[in-house]
Amino acid sequence: MEIVAWIIVIALLAVGMAGAVFPILPGVLAIYAAFFVYGFMISFDPFGFWFWFIQTVFLVAIFIADYVVSAKSVTKYGGSRASVVGSTIGILIGPFVIPVAGLVIGPFLGAVMGELLHKPDFRSALKVGWGSLIGLLSSTVMKIVLQMLMIVIFVVWIIWG
Repeated sequence: MEIVAWIIVIALLAVGMAGAVFPILPGVLAIYAAFFVYGFMISFDPFGFWFWFIQTVFLVAIFIADYVVSAKSVTKYGGSRASVVGSTIGILIGPFVIPVAGLVIGPFLGAVMGELLHKPDFRSALKVGWGSLIGLLSSTVMKIVLQMLMIVIFVVWIIWG
């Protein structure tokens, strides 16, 4: 049974890391779920208050920072609320409309279209689109680093907990 548990835990951790790049996947929630799978199928003994507190802080920080980093980047490049909304919509539907490339093209086009709806200045809208790409890249790097930290803490807690 322990082998099955580890297979599920590792699969959830892998899905979680893939989710940092592909927003269609559950990302940090899959990593958090891996902790519960480990607990229910192997043991909750290594975990205590501080483990759950630290991991929950990471979970909340990733959710908040993911949106804030992207939104700040778009607004830093002169984007309006409409371009932030467009970028968010683009990142969600882009991969479905244009597989693989839609992950990058979706937020860019969403931000550009949102900005054009707000202010019909194509040059400005392209600048905002560029800002959405920088935000996406920054957000992705941040999620990868924080999610890797969550996994390292999990492994360390199991080994020395």
